[in-house]
Amino acid sequence: MVAGIHRIKVVNDVSDLVPILRAVDSPIKLKLVQRLGESWLTLDDVVAEFGKEGEKALAFFEKLRLIDTRWVAREGRKQPEKSYHFYYSTINISTTSPLPEISEVLAIATMPSKEYAKVEEKIYDAVGPDGRFFSDVAEELGMSPTRLKGIVKRSEKLEYRGHRIERFQAEGPG
Repeated sequence: MVAGIHRIKVVNDVSDLVPILRAVDSPIKLKLVQRLGESWLTLDDVVAEFGKEGEKALAFFEKLRLIDTRWVAREGRKQPEKSYHFYYSTINISTTSPLPEISEVLAIATMPSKEYAKVEEKIYDAVGPDGRFFSDVAEELGMSPTRLKGIVKRSEKLEYRGHRIERFQAEGPG
């Protein structure tokens, strides 16, 4: 972590546990989180060290707003490159939740990928290209707010924008 900067991610909504758990759900993601905590890496650095899965994880971290960015000039390059660093040095989990809600959140975080993909696709289709209000999607699909929040927060294809759910559009490298 950069000297002198200490940022704390406060988790006080039980559904916020889903992305935290999913951020380290594979050996590559875990190692990438560790490397991004130690130093700034460009997209080229990530791809060289972690391959396409690392690039995909980086986009997921960016969606979750877990990483910080800055521009760096590299010797021999005409243009600066965007580099990435893990934004938080500490995570503070401070939440109380009824057992059914915490059970729902943990089930979503650990749901097998194939099963999750089916549920995610239903939401993706329901949201459409223009996005929809959260409560309308929850009602249409018969999902509790906790379940829908957890699924969207785990998703690499969906995101919250205010009170809406929209299809996620990753920002380009520059």
